[in-house]
Amino acid sequence: MRSRIVPIILVLLLLALQFQLWSGRGSIPDVARQKEALAKLNEANTRASQANERLESEVRDLQEGLEMVEERARAELGMVKPNEVYVQITR
Repeated sequence: MRSRIVPIILVLLLLALQFQLWSGRGSIPDVARQKEALAKLNEANTRASQANERLESEVRDLQEGLEMVEERARAELGMVKPNEVYVQITR
């Protein structure tokens, strides 16, 4: 009788470990989901970093030179210099 209990206990422990491996916290599917979420977050961080670099460059240009300010004023506000003729072409 005693010789049967040990293998049964070992099989039950093996089944419990397999259950944990496939369905519990830290299981194979759980790790795969977390890796996928991490990849999406890294991609979003990369896009945000690139956007930040563009904005920093634009701010630097605005702080350092009037050419960029003038260009934006012309494009966004329709600024015209004195003695300058503004021609708008519509299609």
